[in-house]
Amino acid sequence: MALVAKRKWYQIQWFRDTDTPRERRLIHKLDLLIVPYAFLSYWVKYMDQSNLNNAYVAGLKEDLGFKGNELVQLQTLYIVGAVVGQIPFMFLFTYVPMYWVIPFLDVAWGLFTLLQYRVTTFAELAAYRFLVGWFEAAFFPGMHYIFGAWYRGDEIARRGGVFYVGLTLGTLTAGLIQAGASARLEGVSGLVGWRWAYIINAIITIPIGILGYFILPGTPEMPNKIFLNDEDIAVARTRLESDGHATGGKFSLGTLKKLFTSWQFWSLILFDILFWNGSINTSTGGFLLWLKSLGRYTQAEVNNFGAISPAIGIFYTLFICFASDLVLGPAWAITVAHVWNIIGLTILVIWKVPESALWFAFMTSYSAVAMSSVLYGWVNSQLRSSPGERAFTLVLINAISQSTTAWTPLLVFQTVEAPRFLKGYSFVLGNAVCLIAMAHFLRIYLKPKPVEQKGGDTESGRNSGDERGGTASSVADSKGNGRVLIEEDGNTK
Repeated sequence: MALVAKRKWYQIQWFRDTDTPRERRLIHKLDLLIVPYAFLSYWVKYMDQSNLNNAYVAGLKEDLGFKGNELVQLQTLYIVGAVVGQIPFMFLFTYVPMYWVIPFLDVAWGLFTLLQYRVTTFAELAAYRFLVGWFEAAFFPGMHYIFGAWYRGDEIARRGGVFYVGLTLGTLTAGLIQAGASARLEGVSGLVGWRWAYIINAIITIPIGILGYFILPGTPEMPNKIFLNDEDIAVARTRLESDGHATGGKFSLGTLKKLFTSWQFWSLILFDILFWNGSINTSTGGFLLWLKSLGRYTQAEVNNFGAISPAIGIFYTLFICFASDLVLGPAWAITVAHVWNIIGLTILVIWKVPESALWFAFMTSYSAVAMSSVLYGWVNSQLRSSPGERAFTLVLINAISQSTTAWTPLLVFQTVEAPRFLKGYSFVLGNAVCLIAMAHFLRIYLKPKPVEQKGGDTESGRNSGDERGGTASSVADSKGNGRVLIEEDGNTK
């Protein structure tokens, strides 16, 4: 019988107390290999993705003769490409080394980003947007699959939070690049500013994609050994397996049957659908279109001001993801993020408020996506016993959820209704409220399977029913007392 003291919430630690010095060195190495690349790659992803909205308000609309809903249609074609492109990877993640897959997709993405500088018609731009979406498709679930392959459940959200900062920083950077291109490169070599922005984006993107071939560690089953040695991989396998994580296994037809007959699987799909639709206001260009409608800012100023909201989103993302791992757990972290989102959406639905209130409302919007890594980290933790189930579920829930946003903006965020998207903001508000309710439903009813520990002992960490996923260095009893007794058979009292 062992006695475990509970660590106070403010005693934040990067490692568990039980992590050995060798394990900590491995974690440091993984952090340096995975997290910076994930961050850089996601940064350029969203820089390249959001440049459409920035180009639209910087002259693309006028140059290509757009008059109707072409902007939202282009956004939809991107999503269609991203959804269709994910389908093969539901099966391939456990068969193809991830340090090949992710960099290849990144380089191809960069090439089609570059080609957008030369477009002259809607049809040509639509084709490029579809292909950019196709090559972006597997990146997000793929990176979370890599996180889940190397980290325990209680370690993922904060790493994923640093990774997800790339989204907000990429959106911010796209605005600044477009503003600089409009102000300084207009007419250089016969190209207008918005075309130069696509060239600059591609020049940044392609080298980062190539870098991935060298530094991404792959997975313990199919590792990249440029920076990892056999001892590193053995230590990784041991620490994960002792925590109930499987480090090997392929996708099979039996995986499908097991997942499709599980209500938990379908509940995760619904949860992710609510998340995607509870945050589409961040990608429809509402803030930029409102700024342009004020009629008092230049193209460069519109893009500069448009960078403020994603800049604040960096704080939201880090706060929510670290709070999830270290203090709140997933359900309450999601609640905090979307209560803030709901406040802003309520103001946008009302709309007829002082202009300062609308500024405030747009500044809250990126809290909606701040919990993304919390959600996918939760899924990783729930399915840690099967790489095949993890790979299939991460891709499928992402594909299905993203596919719903291919048509919902067409219905509720029609460009001709800008800048006041009454239907759009009301729709997003409803999804955000339902998302919070669903998070607490899952907190109560969705529990990971009990973890079988070597020798029959449960590791001194969070118990298997803890919503934060995985285990940790301390647990509390059901009444919140500072300690619990862990018997030798693994049961807690």
